[in-house]
Amino acid sequence: MNLRFLKAEYRQRLGYHVALLGGVALLTSAAIGVADHLTRADIAQRQLEDLQITLQQVVPAQYYDNDLVRDTVTVDYGGRPLVVYRARRGGQVQAVCYQVSAPGYGNTAMVIAVGIDRAGTLLGARVIGHNETPGLGDKIELSKSDWILSFTGRSLNDPQPDKWAVKKDGGVFDQFTGATITPRAVVKAVKAGLEFFAAHRALLLDEAAPSPVAGQPAIDRGNSL
Repeated sequence: MNLRFLKAEYRQRLGYHVALLGGVALLTSAAIGVADHLTRADIAQRQLEDLQITLQQVVPAQYYDNDLVRDTVTVDYGGRPLVVYRARRGGQVQAVCYQVSAPGYGNTAMVIAVGIDRAGTLLGARVIGHNETPGLGDKIELSKSDWILSFTGRSLNDPQPDKWAVKKDGGVFDQFTGATITPRAVVKAVKAGLEFFAAHRALLLDEAAPSPVAGQPAIDRGNSL
């Protein structure tokens, strides 16, 4: 058989396989893209539902008649933007909710949602994300213990600032047997959340005009319904 013919046939076969693989890759990529497009809306809806559930846990229904998810203001918090959700009744902000964080196990931050009324009193706190040790640090979850409920009704003056600590450190909050670091970090984060409210109270309650944040063009007031 002619050598030139064999080479041409080989190249044709090679080209065919390359084209086939390319076609399969293209179809796979297209399928993934279509699946992503079709599921994106569902994922966004699930995230919205999760957010609504979180807000409802720390802000009782009697505090608002608006859509908390859409009534927000964004404020600088330690160099990062913090979204604050506002609960209004009759047009007046009655409470706010936002997330604070605390260092957790394995360099994974604990995320805590806090709800605070106009007077600066905690309506509730919930740990909504963490990687703490099962059976020890995970007692910060309401499903594992009622420890997190000890923050409800507290404020910066109840207890006094120097008592915002676990009992081992001279404070009023219980620690867990064999796990002091986790509750200590949560107490500190919740107190920081109250201090943030006190520092920005007028803005969060929609009673003051926003002022630009250093390094940012302005505070985003979001939607007010």
